[in-house]
Amino acid sequence: MADLNLPVLDLSQLDQGPDAAARFRDDLRAATHDVGFFYLTGTGVSPALEERLLQAAKDFFALPEAEKLSIENVTSPHFRGYTRVGGERTQGRVDWREQIDIGPEREPIVDPDGPGFNRLVGPNLWPAAQPELKDVVAEWHEHLTGVARRLLGAWAVALGADEHFFDDHFGDPQTLIKIVRYPGKDDPTPQQGVGAHKDSGVLTLLWVEPGKGGLQVQRDGEWVDAPPVPGAFVVNIGELLEHATQGYLTATNHRVISPTFPDERISVPFFFNPALDTRLPIMELPAELAAQSRGVTQDPSNPIYATYGENALKSRLRAHPDVAERWHPDLVAARAAS
Repeated sequence: MADLNLPVLDLSQLDQGPDAAARFRDDLRAATHDVGFFYLTGTGVSPALEERLLQAAKDFFALPEAEKLSIENVTSPHFRGYTRVGGERTQGRVDWREQIDIGPEREPIVDPDGPGFNRLVGPNLWPAAQPELKDVVAEWHEHLTGVARRLLGAWAVALGADEHFFDDHFGDPQTLIKIVRYPGKDDPTPQQGVGAHKDSGVLTLLWVEPGKGGLQVQRDGEWVDAPPVPGAFVVNIGELLEHATQGYLTATNHRVISPTFPDERISVPFFFNPALDTRLPIMELPAELAAQSRGVTQDPSNPIYATYGENALKSRLRAHPDVAERWHPDLVAARAAS
């Protein structure tokens, strides 16, 4: 553990008495102020559930191409379903991975005068050849939602607010689960599994196949490895939490380098975010913390919006230009004109 480039926090400290809980909150605040990333153990996720999820992921990616393409995301105006290798982009460059995107199961919103981000609401696409995938994802979603809510409560207290500060905004969260496979590359030069980016929401819990590296985090201008830790999630905050704390907490660039053929890598990020129309209020930090706020990152090519749905839509339109062009040409044109 001493050689790791990110801090390691134990969520179970919240159940070990006031002193241990206070230490956890202090460590949580420090980790996300300093780097925006940490490892989280003590989540209560069982090895059996992890194994079921990994097997379901491998089974899905082993399906015949026609089965996977039957739920290809270009058939979904809501950016759900399967993305083939090379079908997603970061910073305009192709990501070398395939994945399935799964969000809250909802009826589409039909309102031509509503905000553009309403188009992210809709049903998922599930492979008919693998009905068990839906069940394991539902169990994973339920457990990680509980972990995310505990973290948000701990953050609130650590930042001088009431434990339930975030509750009003996460009653109906806009979650996203990506089940991702990074195939191996036989080119010896590093390849973009997913390019450098910051997450657009509040909180990400990343599960990585045991023993599989590739994740890198930017610290002090340098890329450092974040190898998987047995029994731990990699946790990072997104742009919306940076905005809510006016830069006291920081969203950090990260990327994935493709494995070398014939190796491959499975990872499952879980994004926990508020309802699409939520504007997280600016937190009134204690004076000693407010004095350390760095302000929200200003990047003209990547504006941070206060409303989560605007951030989410920005991310989806950029990542999946084929879906955007097929279903949302008006949104693409509006952004090009702005």
